[in-house]
Amino acid sequence: MFLLTISILRVKIGNINYLRTLFKVMSDYRITLKPVFSCPWETPKGVRLPKGWALSWHQVATLEALRDPNIDVIFNTAMTGDGKSLAAYLETLQTNFCAIGLYPTNELARDQETQIQGYVETFQPVNKPRVRRLSGQDLEIYAENEDLRKAAAISSRASNSEILLTNPDIFHYLHRGAYLTPKDSPDKLWGSIDKNFDLFIFDEFHVFAIPQITSVINTMLLIRCSNRRKKFLFLSATPNQRLIEQLEVAGFHCCHVDPTQAHKYQFPDQPEQCQQLQAQGWRQVLREISLQFIPLEPTSKSAETWLRANGDRIIAHFQQHPGSKGAIILNSIAAVKRLKPFFRELLEPHGLVVGENTGLSGNEEKARSLLADLVLGTSTIDVGVDFKINFLIFESADAGSFIQRLGRLGRHEEYERDGEKITFKTFTAYALTPNFVVERLFLGDSPLLPSGIYERPFFQDKIVENYRKINDFQGYYSRWGAVQSLRLCWQMGHSTIKQQYAQSQMAFRAACEQIFDTSLKRTAGRVKRWEQEWQQLSGKKEGNPIAEDASSFRGSSFLQCGLYDLTEPNEVDRFKTYDLPGILGNLEIEPMTEAAFKRSLQQTVERIGQPIAKGRFQRCLAFMKLQAYPEERLNWQFTYSGELQSIADAWKVQVLLGLEVWQPGNYWIGEINQRLKKQALVCYVLRHPVTEVRSRLRLPMHFQIYPISDRYSVHDPTAPYSIAFSQSALLLDTLAYRFKSKGDEVWIA
Repeated sequence: MFLLTISILRVKIGNINYLRTLFKVMSDYRITLKPVFSCPWETPKGVRLPKGWALSWHQVATLEALRDPNIDVIFNTAMTGDGKSLAAYLETLQTNFCAIGLYPTNELARDQETQIQGYVETFQPVNKPRVRRLSGQDLEIYAENEDLRKAAAISSRASNSEILLTNPDIFHYLHRGAYLTPKDSPDKLWGSIDKNFDLFIFDEFHVFAIPQITSVINTMLLIRCSNRRKKFLFLSATPNQRLIEQLEVAGFHCCHVDPTQAHKYQFPDQPEQCQQLQAQGWRQVLREISLQFIPLEPTSKSAETWLRANGDRIIAHFQQHPGSKGAIILNSIAAVKRLKPFFRELLEPHGLVVGENTGLSGNEEKARSLLADLVLGTSTIDVGVDFKINFLIFESADAGSFIQRLGRLGRHEEYERDGEKITFKTFTAYALTPNFVVERLFLGDSPLLPSGIYERPFFQDKIVENYRKINDFQGYYSRWGAVQSLRLCWQMGHSTIKQQYAQSQMAFRAACEQIFDTSLKRTAGRVKRWEQEWQQLSGKKEGNPIAEDASSFRGSSFLQCGLYDLTEPNEVDRFKTYDLPGILGNLEIEPMTEAAFKRSLQQTVERIGQPIAKGRFQRCLAFMKLQAYPEERLNWQFTYSGELQSIADAWKVQVLLGLEVWQPGNYWIGEINQRLKKQALVCYVLRHPVTEVRSRLRLPMHFQIYPISDRYSVHDPTAPYSIAFSQSALLLDTLAYRFKSKGDEVWIA
């Protein structure tokens, strides 16, 4: 029996090895994704639509949920391109129903402003809603121009809008008194804004990290407990079942509008079926796509190397399909910046325009990219901005970004150029994918078949199953969520509003303790302890860096630097910020003084006659000129002049002073270190190398964790410690127990 088992195993292993050999010689992992049609639905009584318009099932279901007094929260998880924006603002286009739209990027807010203005012009509502957009830079410039404090500027913009488009950062901070003076009542802003607006829309919610979701939960509880029954709408192609369950625990009545689960999508095989569905009023959401997987080694430059080697393939696509428009979406800004001149030189002789759209691209460059034949970008493209393309090449960090980026393709069948409508005839995608993921997809259980034809939901499930699972940091809620709750609870006890919100404060406290499964009294004790430790370390009587990070929306930015970008053609867009670790690894820079930076900014403002927001540069660690993007990633690490073992053995978030940077051959790093070692930084230190920590904790690709050595290990070939800062430190704190050990044996609590 034992020998028989061994023989069977040998056969199985032999078959697997044969399949893997076959996998390596196979070159075409191409599949077809069927088109998607969305189910039409009867227009509700009293709803006025433009001539020729019809609503989809999910749009009607969302409208009915918004009108249902028994529903507080709606989750709409319709597919990308299926009209979730119209579903969100349809009631505002029909009645005096005011809405705040919260968008994770300014580019998406700008894109949505154009789309909603188009709705207003097309629908011609009796009570025409005023649509306003407000970003952090808009707020600063508007306040300066109108000679207003930021609080007054926010109040003015909000009171003159029926639809206000902003970002969740501003929404977070106005509910936490960040724009007020100490003498102001804490509810001076949110008291009126929460009263005047009926609906709060959170778009592209799947890109929110756990600390941002925690902020949203706390703000929702504040709004509800201050005796205001409002509606909350979450728009995302990816459901968050855990959030729905948490909100229901806190007493919110939730409704999930899911066309896939309700079987309100059709995936036809043949053109005749498509024509039949269209005749029945079904609306095409996504076109048929030819998707080819390109297996690559899982290294940082593999996608960039493949793109350089396959320029001819890209030229051939444009030649074979005249009128095509394409996008290349990568994980790295530096890779995009390096590839842009390569593709310009390659494509411009063929009359093709190349653009870019990244976090370091200027506003003018981003606007031009919408018109380019080929746009290179990063997550600023895949988070909702509506590019009209029929050709896509992309890499992805995880299953979520794979699905999101692929969703950019097939949304539009035509575009307009110089007054002429150009129709796309084919839709083609290349997925630059780690080879082991491709192997799982085509050799694993229930594998995909080369040349197979699949429906989107099935295919997306396969992607989720076979991509590396990313940690969701669920422990953050109970560990850190109540720190935000505590601050809001204290604000409701302010002398100016204490009596007015006495019952609200009690209800808020009870709801927060229930949803975060903790005690605010215990949380207050932790906050007090951090404050005492900070006072001992700094000698200051005020401040609490750990509590401030836990109460913030995105964490502190003490490693942010001001950049004067010499590679940026548009003068007004040359002034930027970027984090120090990103600069050290990816940019060629020259240091400059803060005075020189601000002098250059002011001279630019005077020369072009256009304001530039300056507030983002107030807390910069240093100022630099960005000269170029090196071909190879630069080596560097953090260092600590003392010993790190005792700090790591504390197993807690703490504040450190005395950090520096080691980077061989860097002549200006000494100037940075003079400032950096004086900067107090909230951090978490682990006595394990970064690669090991990333792997064992399943950290996201862009999780901000870095190598660090102390005076005993600075010459080691690999830094033996890892360090995370700000909110990344808080997130790491929820997982670090997995590295604790008894003796030499690792154990998991």
